[in-house]
Amino acid sequence: QVRLVESGGGLVQPGGSLRLSCAASGSISGIYATGWYRQAPGKERDLVARITSGGSTNYADSVKGRFTISRDNAKNTVYLQMNSLKPEDTAVYYCNKERVGRDYWGQGTQVTVSS
Repeated sequence: QVRLVESGGGLVQPGGSLRLSCAASGSISGIYATGWYRQAPGKERDLVARITSGGSTNYADSVKGRFTISRDNAKNTVYLQMNSLKPEDTAVYYCNKERVGRDYWGQGTQVTVSS
């Protein structure tokens, strides 16, 4: 089993920054990618950023140049640095880890961008 705990969400003004953290514990061997997803009210959960075990990254077009995904393997933690935040970035952000045959999800952390 894998347990994921997200943190770092909150209320921020447009143009501000936040850094989300996803701390993993449990049986994390065989995980080949970690992603950040977000879900706004009434909308589907969409991929924001993803990093593979080899270090390759990809981003949603809407966040390219503003968000950066990174990891600290020693801490089993993946980060999402979010800069130049916009009101449309408001959502619950979820961490996801992929292993052959199943995915693991955290409980989510709320990000609200508002003046």
